[in-house]
Amino acid sequence: VQLQASGGGLAQAGGSLRLSCAAPGRTLSRYNMAWFRQAPVKEREFVAGIRWGDGPTYYTDSVKGRFTISRDNTKNTVYLQMNTLKPEDTAVYYCAAMRGDRGWSRIERSSFFDFWGQGTQVTVSS
Repeated sequence: VQLQASGGGLAQAGGSLRLSCAAPGRTLSRYNMAWFRQAPVKEREFVAGIRWGDGPTYYTDSVKGRFTISRDNTKNTVYLQMNTLKPEDTAVYYCAAMRGDRGWSRIERSSFFDFWGQGTQVTVSS
């Protein structure tokens, strides 16, 4: 599965961006999907996840109430709506897909993901 992430860019603190992750010609409905991010000199970290089908969502504490992950299975696309952006949100954002049978409980663990997008840069200025 080839994942194509897009939508990154430059935003001011307090602003919004929406990231998209598409898999043209492939079905994502059977995959748990997630967004991770990696800031300079930091490890990649989990941001948000959504279970296969039309399942529940889960967020890391630092983005709760500001970010929303969603999916449109008719378009094979997953979104990350990012509101009230902060400079500490600056990072390269990656979408990832995990086969549904690997277990929703592993959604935060990058090693269990099967496919990754190429990353999209998000820069938030203060």
